Amino acid sequence: MKSFIYKKIHHVISLIPSGKVATYGQIAEIVGECTARMVGYAASVIPSDSDIPWQRVINYKGSISLRSSGSGGVLQQKMLEAEGIKFNQKGETDLGHYRWKGE
Repeated sequence: MKSFIYKKIHHVISLIPSGKVATYGQIAEIVGECTARMVGYAASVIPSDSDIPWQRVINYKGSISLRSSGSGGVLQQKMLEAEGIKFNQKGETDLGHYRWKGE
């Protein structure tokens, strides 16, 4: 069951275009049958060199949530900045501007 949900989550994440982000809760709402926390777990198992753009999933505050290992935050922010996403001094991005609308 978990692997089926993870595949659905990974598919939705793969739809997020460059220069846009989605929140864990937003992905959970699109997928259904899961929670934001489950999306976080599913995203955390995506290898950093995967074709699935795991870096484009952030929290509802517009900031990066660290992976369970406590790593990846700096890499994730650098990857997003390379796509044109800007962060403020607190490490937050403007979800009103950068949030993927599912188009």
